[in-house]
Amino acid sequence: MDTNTAHALVHFGLGRRGSEPLPRDPKAWLLRQLHAQDLPRIDPPATTEFGLLTLRRDRENRANKPAEPGARPLFTRQANAELVHALTTPAPFRERLVWFWTNHFTISVRRGECTAVACAFIEEAIRPHVAGTFADMLLAVMRHPAMLMYLDNARSIGPTSQAASVRGGGLNENLARECLELHTVTPAAGYSQTDVTALARVLTGWSIDLQRDPPGYQFRARAHEPGAQTVMGRSFPPGEEGGVAALRFLGTHPATYRFLATKLTRHFTTDAPDPADIRRVEAALFNTSGNLAAAVEAIVSLDSAWRPGTKLRSPQDLVIAAIRALDPPETNRPNIPGVLAALGQPFLTAPAPNGWPDVAADWSSPEAMMRRIDWANGFAGRLGARDPMEIADTALGPLLRPATRDAMALAGSRRDAFTLLLTSPEFQRR
Repeated sequence: MDTNTAHALVHFGLGRRGSEPLPRDPKAWLLRQLHAQDLPRIDPPATTEFGLLTLRRDRENRANKPAEPGARPLFTRQANAELVHALTTPAPFRERLVWFWTNHFTISVRRGECTAVACAFIEEAIRPHVAGTFADMLLAVMRHPAMLMYLDNARSIGPTSQAASVRGGGLNENLARECLELHTVTPAAGYSQTDVTALARVLTGWSIDLQRDPPGYQFRARAHEPGAQTVMGRSFPPGEEGGVAALRFLGTHPATYRFLATKLTRHFTTDAPDPADIRRVEAALFNTSGNLAAAVEAIVSLDSAWRPGTKLRSPQDLVIAAIRALDPPETNRPNIPGVLAALGQPFLTAPAPNGWPDVAADWSSPEAMMRRIDWANGFAGRLGARDPMEIADTALGPLLRPATRDAMALAGSRRDAFTLLLTSPEFQRR
């Protein structure tokens, strides 16, 4: 294994799985994954329809009699399926992109309503669009019930709408604010509070019908604020089409491309990316009207993206890479959601809409690193009589440092050697 091959597997992918075949052309292998067809599906599948039916039953049961809620066990099964898929996928680079965009458009099961549709959000709003246009992904995200519930838009009512005149209610600006601040143009674009309010009015009526069959997204015309609205100097007509136009305007705005380029470059190069690299990715987005595959191709072409060990792995990244490298039998895999919670990154449970951080300083406190060591030592104790050095060479190849090799060779037990491997700088980083 040469350095570029190892880097493609470790940095761009999720780590080599066992002794899986090595790609002959690392860059071509990465780019083929963008448009891969017939990839294995998540099992069990997560759909919004089934999730909302579960949520509806939970609400009915709660109103009528005490009952065990179905949303939480449904999420547990689906979350485990998402994580197992990351262990086994033949397209790990594409899966990393799914993770990246899921974090960019954060929803969290800290908001209980989202629990039943959190994994469906990944499967319906994120996964199909990772190689498409950003504007299409943005529209899918903003219409998805998970996001509409997470940021309270499902209950937002235009101040002078028909619904407000009959039963009152209020405008909720959460979705509009986070769309501008976290998802698209950012405050660097110079928008104002007036723009936030106007966008919130544009998005009134974007809601959910939980009672229809099948339940799902619905535009509620009676709750929509009448009249045209002006957002960042652009006027948008009333009705659902005005919201679609506003989101396409934001999704293709130059400030959005600059922001997305910065985040992508930070994720795939260093915590402090080179401005010239950011500009190359930004240009790829601008020149293709926001094509995400073009942006990823620009990332893969950067020299700085091929320097090993530039990013500290998040807990989710580390745990998935470790299990892929050691590839234990299914019966001996750890409880991945439980491990992630113990390491400080519970699955789809970010504490705020800005998602999980992507710089080392936020993951490398002394307490956090001790948790990683404790987990690595516990996991190493379950691996039996396998050869730690063989696994180290298979997983890391030329990325394995001589100092780590020497320390493993002098370890007092296989367990100690595995622990040294999993806690080494080259395994903790990608």
